[in-house]
Amino acid sequence: MTYETSETSAVPGTGGPVAPAVPARHRLRRNKVPEVTVYFWIIKVLCTTVGETAADLLDEKAGLGLTGVSLLMSALLAGVLVAQFRTHAYRAGVYWLAVALISVVGTLISDNLTDNMGVPLETSTAVFAIALTVVFVVWFRRERTLSIHSIDTTGRESFYWLAVLFTFALGTAAGDLVSERMDLGYWLAAVLFALAIAAVAVAHFALGLDAVWSFWIAYVLTRPLGASVGDYLSQPTGDGGLGLGTVVTSVLFLAVILGLVGYLAVTRKDVTAPKREAELPA
Repeated sequence: MTYETSETSAVPGTGGPVAPAVPARHRLRRNKVPEVTVYFWIIKVLCTTVGETAADLLDEKAGLGLTGVSLLMSALLAGVLVAQFRTHAYRAGVYWLAVALISVVGTLISDNLTDNMGVPLETSTAVFAIALTVVFVVWFRRERTLSIHSIDTTGRESFYWLAVLFTFALGTAAGDLVSERMDLGYWLAAVLFALAIAAVAVAHFALGLDAVWSFWIAYVLTRPLGASVGDYLSQPTGDGGLGLGTVVTSVLFLAVILGLVGYLAVTRKDVTAPKREAELPA
């Protein structure tokens, strides 16, 4: 049995014994990401929508160009991730701000490759898929788990956020590829990706698809779903959208996100109960 200190120790200056030290296996460790609930998926889709419309809005209105906007948002994301890594447990506000920003950055990475560098969508989709696979392989080889219920060390949290970044970039490239090649229009594209997510849910609950892989596949698919919804709401009617514009759409979805995150911060409905070290996977 491993202990943090010897079984008994003395209080400095008194020489008297104190209670036995707590065994390391009884220490509590807290997860740094939220429990996967219906709130999680709603906010995730809303964040992906904002990622699409906010990226378009900043590119159009900021006057910095796609590269300048990408550098600015990357710097903001880096700052928020520093704050996220410094927290000792899941904090709804910090976590979801990081997700919203990484959604924007993931979109911008894909857009830069396509618009500035002329990389075909087929190539960028394949590259992001390979990069995400490499992250998962290395993550599993080092940690022996890809479960989001065990994001309780700096190493696992680093792999988690790197995987999240590539899921957004992959989802953006794959979504654009499907939209352009199939020419479905925003609404039908959204329905297609929603059906794909429903198929993953059926495969998990009815056919026994592994929970970890079900989660990550659905996580990737929510990106093009949210982007299609965002484009449908924001793009002009002549292009197949509702014509709300990027400003109205971004503000609307941000307001809903803030409301839900505020609710979760107060109620803590998505906080994973801390586990003792002995209960966690190796």
